[in-house]
Amino acid sequence: MSLTTITAEDALRRLDAFDTIIDARSEDEYAEDHLPGAVNWPTLNNDERKAVGTTYKQVNAFEAKKRGAAIAARNISAHIEREVIDKPKDWKPLTYCWRGGKRSGSLSLILSEIGFRVTIIDGGYKAFRAALLEDIPRLAPLFDWRVICGTTGSGKTRLLQALDQAGAQVLDLEALANHRSSVLGAIPGVAQPSQKHFDMRIWDALRRLDPARPVFVESESKKVGNVAVPAALIEVMRTGQCLNLVLPDEERVALLLEDYDFFVRNTEAFCERLDALTQIRGKVVVDGWKDSVRAGQIEPVVRDLLLSHYDPVYIQSMERNFQHYAQAQTISPRDRTVAAMQALAAELVAQQQAQATA
Repeated sequence: MSLTTITAEDALRRLDAFDTIIDARSEDEYAEDHLPGAVNWPTLNNDERKAVGTTYKQVNAFEAKKRGAAIAARNISAHIEREVIDKPKDWKPLTYCWRGGKRSGSLSLILSEIGFRVTIIDGGYKAFRAALLEDIPRLAPLFDWRVICGTTGSGKTRLLQALDQAGAQVLDLEALANHRSSVLGAIPGVAQPSQKHFDMRIWDALRRLDPARPVFVESESKKVGNVAVPAALIEVMRTGQCLNLVLPDEERVALLLEDYDFFVRNTEAFCERLDALTQIRGKVVVDGWKDSVRAGQIEPVVRDLLLSHYDPVYIQSMERNFQHYAQAQTISPRDRTVAAMQALAAELVAQQQAQATA
């Protein structure tokens, strides 16, 4: 039998040393947040966990443990039949549950009795999350942040994607948050992660970056949709070197019509999202935009949104929050296309490499 317990801090450092990370909690607990790459093998599923908890409260702990043990044994048997039969003897899993270790401990004991080298996180998910929240402030200042600023529609996300393809280091917070970071930024049919899982995604991205190379990031605010960027990360981003991405107004309007084509195709959804601006812009203005959208005049509405609403707000925010925005290098792709962004990304990467060797 080989069964080892490690601290959450040790698990942070050794996460990639294991062949499989197994979350033994229920489906709902896993869905809210889980360790990077973890698979879900519930020792008790949602309904079973609730039933055992009810027995614990209404009868007693002993009866609850008997019922829980019988259910857990069946579920663990199914997991082994489904997932473990083909595993080689040197397979090394890491397991965890919520905190106490009963669910992951039951699974781990049986796996270790088979002959596998099993490791359990002491304190489970709760301890790991606490360690992670302490690790983000350690990681964030390690990097040379290059902040891509620019007004709405200037192509910041397209440039980040092109930089990533060109081999630069990129932290795409909007991709991690499943949101385009504005009142209209929700992506239809795509849910945002929980705050806990957003934190986990950020930590996982940070730990994979190389401190010896710059990291490009967009000039995000404190929140991306409904999730908040960790304060330690926001703080160091705002001290980073700034690049000001500039596109002509007609190119910005065209880019937004391309990137938000679901609003072009579903005008009522667009009108519903515009309602969120009523308090800021007033009912008369918003109703006028909605009338134009319903009449098929979407481009003028997008232009007005850019020039009268987004531009003043974003420029003021960048000037206030990013220390080096006034000294930002202006960068301008030839147009809004992916090819143009790729060409600009190649220039920036070459510039970065030249600075590194100077």
